[in-house]
Amino acid sequence: MRDDNFYKSLIDNLTEGIYFLDRERRITYWNGGAERLTGYPAEEVLGRCCADGLLQHVDTAGRLLCHDGCPMQAAMSDGREREAEVYLHHKAGHRVPITVRAVPIRGPGGAIVGAVEIFNDASRQVRAEERIRELEALSLLDPLTGAGNRRYAEISLASRLSEKRRYGLPVGLLFVDLDGFKAVNDRFGHAAGDEALRVVGRTLAAALRAGDFFGRWGGEEFIVLIGGLEGRRLRDAGDRLRALIAQSSVPSVPDLGVTVSIGVTEARSDDTLESLVARADERMYEAKRHGRNRVFDDFDAGKGRTATAPSERDSVSRPDDPPAIRLESRRARGRSGSPDGAA
Repeated sequence: MRDDNFYKSLIDNLTEGIYFLDRERRITYWNGGAERLTGYPAEEVLGRCCADGLLQHVDTAGRLLCHDGCPMQAAMSDGREREAEVYLHHKAGHRVPITVRAVPIRGPGGAIVGAVEIFNDASRQVRAEERIRELEALSLLDPLTGAGNRRYAEISLASRLSEKRRYGLPVGLLFVDLDGFKAVNDRFGHAAGDEALRVVGRTLAAALRAGDFFGRWGGEEFIVLIGGLEGRRLRDAGDRLRALIAQSSVPSVPDLGVTVSIGVTEARSDDTLESLVARADERMYEAKRHGRNRVFDDFDAGKGRTATAPSERDSVSRPDDPPAIRLESRRARGRSGSPDGAA
């Protein structure tokens, strides 16, 4: 005799996220693993369409898959299983890398009546948490964002530059700056600004490889160190991070869009810590001057584009920006980030 409660309890206690859809893509079942991995309790999702602003799966380029490329929709359309690596939208606003498997469900007559998705966290969370505990013990983490603090960032930069000089290993530096951050604080308050910083920090942590490093340089600025990539591949890595952040959100302020401008440069054998950071910083300013929410790298600079002069940085405001995103004069407010990146 079948005991439905037994099977429901079994599935609810799996670590994997599991949910069922009917043909109209309404969620009919949502297990405990799905609650844990997404932050959404079952009562908030049951009966809703999966494309109704919930998980908002995106690929590594930041392309939204709900209406174009959804594995569940494809599985129900042709009856074939699908597997994919995507980023889901957590209720807390950040992006989480997951592996998904979409399987069609057939009724007694063989017709497809829905689909089930099984997904797992792909962010090596256990190892990351252990590393966080170690770094907290050494006071090397920024408490707000979870990124390495300024001290740890400088140590990491010095170490990578030493490897570059001794072994010629490729090292790329990404200088990441939130667009219009002061306007966010002014309009929505510092709590919203802090939440935006946390969302960016969590998205970077989830998207980077195990050997990469990211740290909070000061205020709304982050740096990312990526080894082994050069040229177009390094730029693509920066653009992937930019796209994932642009697809994230701040839960307490639904109308607030978070974007970043990223300057990308490759370390040279004769670089000092100061020269490398300064060059990445200039590339980031060029990204802002060319419209924000974009990447500017050494190749762009080599095509004849000149870095924005300090006087030109003082009044950049685009009328077509979202209301919450206005770039305030960095010169007027100064570079006031504390050594440990406190806001």
